[in-house]
Amino acid sequence: MRRNDLDICADILQVAKTGAKKTQIVYQANLNFKIVKRYLNRLISTGMLSTVEERRLYTTTNRGMEFLEQYRKLVIPLKMF
Repeated sequence: MRRNDLDICADILQVAKTGAKKTQIVYQANLNFKIVKRYLNRLISTGMLSTVEERRLYTTTNRGMEFLEQYRKLVIPLKMF
């Protein structure tokens, strides 16, 4: 089953909860570098992800954590059907 944009964003935010480099996100979220770049830019522009430039880490923000919480409440129960 293919993942939709919400699933991919949730996977990235989950990986980045404690801080993650791009390579770690690519492998743990099962994406390629070209696609992950697009999603990282989108998540940063919406304030759900932040960067720590000197370490090149991506970290989930409070807004991203709120998204993950809502995602779990709405989407995961629907996947049981």
